[in-house]
Amino acid sequence: MSEQFLYFLQQMFNGVTLGSTYALIAIGYTMVYGIIGMINFAHGEVYMIGSYVSFMIIAALMMMGIDTSWLLVAAGFIGAIIIASAYGWSIERVAYRPVRNSKRLIALISAIGMSIFLQNYVSLTEGSRDVALPSRLNGQWLVGSGES
Repeated sequence: MSEQFLYFLQQMFNGVTLGSTYALIAIGYTMVYGIIGMINFAHGEVYMIGSYVSFMIIAALMMMGIDTSWLLVAAGFIGAIIIASAYGWSIERVAYRPVRNSKRLIALISAIGMSIFLQNYVSLTEGSRDVALPSRLNGQWLVGSGES
């Protein structure tokens, strides 16, 4: 296969992966709006907290010497679901339920305030740096015959 075609395939895979992530976030926004009738501006922050939890679980398991990929992914996924669900439930109880029957502007201000609060909370506790998991794919992977 030509190098240009392999580059095209890689970019297609990258696009599908990123598009799937955006689709999940959009589905979350749609579900929340459909159920409680307001936009949850803290939705992205809850997604971010779930990502941090997943990162911490995977990093902790790798430090303990567990290197089975499926186990790392499953543990990170389950931990992220549990913690993000707890955050979502808490946010709904603290910030959204008390103002549900109020004017739209009050609910909007509450949602924006919760978003800003969670951004600053994570910035204070984790720092304002990018965090990435270490690469599990070392070396070169050949697709097809490997000839160019």
